[in-house]
Amino acid sequence: MPVVLREAWATLVPDMTDRHGPLPPMMLALTVVTGLVDAVSFLQLGRVFVANMTGNVVFSGFAVAGAPGFSVTASLVALVSFIAGAVLSGLLVHRHAHRGKMLQYALLAETLCFAAAVIVTQTSGSPYVGEVRFTLIVLLALGLGVQNAAARALAVPDLMTTVLTLTITGIAADSRLVGGTGSKAGRRVLSACAMLLGAVAGTFAFLHGHPALPLLFALIILAGVTAAATVLARADAPWIRPLAKN
Repeated sequence: MPVVLREAWATLVPDMTDRHGPLPPMMLALTVVTGLVDAVSFLQLGRVFVANMTGNVVFSGFAVAGAPGFSVTASLVALVSFIAGAVLSGLLVHRHAHRGKMLQYALLAETLCFAAAVIVTQTSGSPYVGEVRFTLIVLLALGLGVQNAAARALAVPDLMTTVLTLTITGIAADSRLVGGTGSKAGRRVLSACAMLLGAVAGTFAFLHGHPALPLLFALIILAGVTAAATVLARADAPWIRPLAKN
């Protein structure tokens, strides 16, 4: 079997005795959530991201320079909410050396944020404007801040769930063709495809279904990953133990 396919298979069906155990497929599922939710935020909440904070910084620059269709306020609200979520997740990370419980609690917090967002969409109706728009930005960015900080603490290689720039760079820069140690393309391409899948599904559901469908799909995925984390965290396995500090 080619190396790329072996890497992809090991990511989708990991060795449960490995240092990261069941985390790789969970991280891929959360990457799909990122694609779904950023499709919602960009297409329905007005050129703002709730997961891609690099985009919000750039959008703020566009708005300051006077480009039409961009909002400094929306970008800053997303940034502040994302930071608040990261702070909340940081508290969980530093209080729980048990990686399973840390992931479980972070996912519970994120799922609550998304459940609240779905309730808002159901009670307000679309389009999402005014206070509803900003409420959704806050809830979603808060949840993605929790997710991103938890993924950073778990440190599963090449599966950060919200950031692809370094992942894509690694595919090219680490290739053996250029003298690198190996691009790990199987895992890295899966990560990119997971986000692409989420974005495609979120856009399709919005254009051909109902505006709230992408968030509902994201909530279902989150609930499933949270349930899996809750069950798997009960086992005494290598992946639940703290990572060794350098």
